[in-house]
Amino acid sequence: MKAAVLKSFGSPLVIEHVPEPIIGTGEVVVDVVATRVLSYMNEVFDGTRNYALDLPVIPGPGGIGRVRAIGPDATKLSVGDWVFCDPTVRSRDDTVAPDIALQGLTAAGPGGIRLQQHFRHGSFAEQMRLPTENVKRLGAIAPEEATQWCALGTLLVPYGGFLAANLRPGETVLVSGATGNFGSAAVSVALAMGAAGVVAPGRNEKILADLVRRFGSRVQPVRLTGNEDHDREAMKRAASGPIDCVFDIMPPSVSTEVVRAAIMTVRPYGRVVLMGGVGMAGGAGLELPYPWIMRNCISIHGVWMYPPDAASRLIALVRAGLLRLEEYETTAFGLDQANEAVAYAAANGGPFKMTVIRP
Repeated sequence: MKAAVLKSFGSPLVIEHVPEPIIGTGEVVVDVVATRVLSYMNEVFDGTRNYALDLPVIPGPGGIGRVRAIGPDATKLSVGDWVFCDPTVRSRDDTVAPDIALQGLTAAGPGGIRLQQHFRHGSFAEQMRLPTENVKRLGAIAPEEATQWCALGTLLVPYGGFLAANLRPGETVLVSGATGNFGSAAVSVALAMGAAGVVAPGRNEKILADLVRRFGSRVQPVRLTGNEDHDREAMKRAASGPIDCVFDIMPPSVSTEVVRAAIMTVRPYGRVVLMGGVGMAGGAGLELPYPWIMRNCISIHGVWMYPPDAASRLIALVRAGLLRLEEYETTAFGLDQANEAVAYAAANGGPFKMTVIRP
């Protein structure tokens, strides 16, 4: 099969023919139809992000495809089914605290790296082998719709955070980082899950206005000034009532003061979800007052990715018309243009924009 292979950090992807994946028990092989290109893929490939990738590797974090072959443990899947390929691979010998690898992207800890040694190659290829439980049925779609369905990979990240916080219909949410790619996705997911309102702080007034245009009065924008106390009070005033849940997805470059200002808007007995990157690039970590957490009974949820059943549940939200994939503006490239796709994604990232490779 044809694939895009990363052979060394800092070098372009090499488009070449490689052996087709061989199926084993507990595995499924999928013909990849469309796969998204993350806006920071260039930083993964040049080594800037220092992701755990054992080279050479076929990169690519999941995607949309059709089942090519199934193992003996699959009882619902059929050859030809349209499916979402979930890249979040978990070890099977510890369901309480499994090791995790993001197939075709990175791994967490020694256990995740061991897991990656088998489920290593990703979706920048004509075929992909996955664990059976990572292949989620979509139902019938047209081939051209596969590009749009790649948005599941972005939407699933905030969905996992809100599931961890047990977000309930009618609650008020604050999305810290609302003007970014994952943050804007969080706004749409929270509303799809029934949030009464979403406070959306940010510095980019154009993007804030676009969020209101897309989703209406349930979005309350707040322009940040950089003054921690001022911004915290402005976010509280923007909410129609107490803020039940704060979701943080700020990148590593953002100061801890900005993140703390948002987090400390949450009401007593409220929940905070941390999915951002504060401290990951060095520097000070997030400092929250111990007495404030304790006396206000604040629940803090650190979340990486999402639970195993999240993809199927999110697909149901899309099918019900509660979550619109049509919000995403997509640009597609062929597999032979994988390097061009990576460069384009880096230069054209942002809310509701998606670059896709169609092998």
